Amino acid sequence: MKSPKKIGDRAVARVLANLLKKEDTAILLPFGDSQRYDLVLEKAGRFIRIQCKNGRMRNGCVKFSSSSTEWYKGFRRKNYKGQADYFGVYCPELDKTYLVPVASAGVSQVKLRLDPTKNQQSKYVRWASEYEI
Repeated sequence: MKSPKKIGDRAVARVLANLLKKEDTAILLPFGDSQRYDLVLEKAGRFIRIQCKNGRMRNGCVKFSSSSTEWYKGFRRKNYKGQADYFGVYCPELDKTYLVPVASAGVSQVKLRLDPTKNQQSKYVRWASEYEI
């Protein structure tokens, strides 16, 4: 079983590699592991902070946590709103990466739908294909 650190490092590496394929710009790596973002994409003089996450395929969706867990003075979840601009998500089962705006993500979990819903609902559905890098 891989450690959470190795799983996270793999997600960062995959997102970084796919951004480098698609974007003709600089990507900066913050020093240390204690930042609220893993990568910074420089685009047209603007810096875009990216927090990388590992996604899992579940029930026709790629799911990932949009918050972190803090154990300082007890357990609590902390979201990334205002501290990162995008989630870079790597799903190992699909070997695909996604770029999801933090501002439009839920505060605890995000689902990117791969398959149509059982009730054919499409309003408010985040289709994975729209976010693929």
